[in-house]
Amino acid sequence: MQDKNSKEDELKAVQEIKTAHDAILSEVEKVIVGQKHVVEQFLIALFSNGHCLLVGVPGLAKTLLINTLSKVLDLKFKRIQFTPDLMPSDIIGTDIIQEDVNTGKRSFKFLPGPIFGNIILADEINRTPPKTQAALLEAMQEYKVTAGGETYELKLPFFVLATQNPIEHEGTYPLPEAQLDRFMFNVHIEYPSKEEEMEIVKLTTSAYEASLKVALTGDDIIRLQKMIRKVPVSDYLVEYAVDLVKNTRPGVPGSPKIVKDCVSWGAGPRASQYLILGAKTRAVMHGRYTVTGDDIRAIAEPVLRHRIITNFNADADGIDSTKIIAELIEKIKEPVK
Repeated sequence: MQDKNSKEDELKAVQEIKTAHDAILSEVEKVIVGQKHVVEQFLIALFSNGHCLLVGVPGLAKTLLINTLSKVLDLKFKRIQFTPDLMPSDIIGTDIIQEDVNTGKRSFKFLPGPIFGNIILADEINRTPPKTQAALLEAMQEYKVTAGGETYELKLPFFVLATQNPIEHEGTYPLPEAQLDRFMFNVHIEYPSKEEEMEIVKLTTSAYEASLKVALTGDDIIRLQKMIRKVPVSDYLVEYAVDLVKNTRPGVPGSPKIVKDCVSWGAGPRASQYLILGAKTRAVMHGRYTVTGDDIRAIAEPVLRHRIITNFNADADGIDSTKIIAELIEKIKEPVK
């Protein structure tokens, strides 16, 4: 009887996530035209308790999209503009001297920085020095910060979306591979179609103001994040995810020729973990308690894109990690059940 009730609770939770997913998309579409696949990837990362690296030229409504998402999820939104002179204390916070008006006694008080939010937009993260980048990335990994010898817990859910401009590289500090690996997804935001751009222009040059409804709360998200981890996955799908990741490494016997010729370094085990976790989330968001190979293939590109380091041969031939991933998906087949 307990197993039956447990199964009913699981199916109820799956339906709850699907309903919330549909409601979130519906609310976001009141403000954002197109970019449905981007919102989808944001939500998969959020429910998987991961973070996103966004790559896109200026003017594609990245900030508006993230701000809109925070309103629909009733989460505290903080935006940090990364600049070359930004210090770790500007992100984390700092101790200030405070005087008691009654006793005149002075003491240090911690003044929290913008990292103390739920959804953090780290705008142009590659424009700040590595020391400041590391302060943010430590918070992403540990969900806590240290200042003045004291440790402060960050409020959950905690979701970081960091942006990079793919055009301008002068005066930037590229994220090292080890820090890039902390991001679950690398999401590319493309230009809108002509029809979408026409709708954007009409919408943003009118007096229209969207009235957004809250679709989920922070407590709901935390509860659903825990539930998603309980979704079962078949061993053959775990093997498939590991095969995809393993074959991104040029030193592995039997890896595709394009990998051996064009890749310097492949993805590590964290990519396999994110493929499975993201596939679970995608399945549940679409109302299924069963994960399939299609779920893994659907998120393979954003998971692997920033974890495959191409070499000079690839640059000379115009081959990027996206093309390599597409060939891997074509050549690496699902194991037999």
